[in-house]
Amino acid sequence: MLDPVTGPRDGLALRCGRALLSPWARLVLLALLLVSAACAVLAYEPQRLLAAGWPPQLSGGTAVALFGVCYGLCTAALVPRPLLNLAAGALFGAPAGLAAAIAGTVIGAGISFTLGRLLGQEALRPLLRGRWLKVADGQLSRHGFRSVLALRLFPGVPFAAVNYCAAVSRMGCVPFLLATAAGSVPNTAAYVIAGSRAASPDSPVFLAATGFIVVSALAGAAVAWRKRHRLRES
Repeated sequence: MLDPVTGPRDGLALRCGRALLSPWARLVLLALLLVSAACAVLAYEPQRLLAAGWPPQLSGGTAVALFGVCYGLCTAALVPRPLLNLAAGALFGAPAGLAAAIAGTVIGAGISFTLGRLLGQEALRPLLRGRWLKVADGQLSRHGFRSVLALRLFPGVPFAAVNYCAAVSRMGCVPFLLATAAGSVPNTAAYVIAGSRAASPDSPVFLAATGFIVVSALAGAAVAWRKRHRLRES
C-alpha cells in the first residue's frame, strides 16, 4: 500500500504543534503564568485571607494542613513569605505554625521548581554564557544540596530566584526540596514565633525573635556587600 500523502493542512498543523511545544513557547507560557499570578495577588491579596479571613469552622490538623497548601500556592504566586510566616504564627502558634510554614515552603518551592524545569530549562540553559552564570550553574549542578542549603540560610536571597535558578541547573528535585526544608527553618521559625507573640510585642520571646530577624538581615547584607566588593576587585 502507498503511504498517505501529507497535505498542506497537515503540514501546517504539524508546524504549529512544534512551535507551541518549542522551548521558547514554553518559556513565554511560564512568564505569562508568573505575570498572571502576580496580578492575581495584587488584585485579591490572598495573604489577608490567610491572616484575617480564615474559616472559623476549620481547626486542628485539618486547618494546619490546608494552610500549608494555601501557603505553598501563595508562595508560588510570589506572595512574600515573611507575611505568610507571620500569619502562620498568629493563627496556629509557634509549633503548628512552623510545621505549616515549612510544609508550605516546600510545596511552593516544588511548584516553582517543576514549572521552571518543564517550561524554562531547555530555553534558558543555552543562555548561560557569562562567567558568573556558569559558576552559579556549576555549583548548583555539582553541589546542589549544600548550595541551596546555604542560599536558604542566607537571609535576603529572593526565594523565587533560588527556585528558578535551581530548576534551570541540572540538580535533582529531591536534594533541592530537602535543602529547602532544612535551610528555611531558622528564619521561618523567627517570623513564626514573632507572629505568635505579636499581641505582646514587649515580651522577651517577641523581642528575641525580632532581634534575630534584624541581626540575620544585617549580617546577610554585610556578607553580600563584602562578596560584591571582592567580585569587583577580581
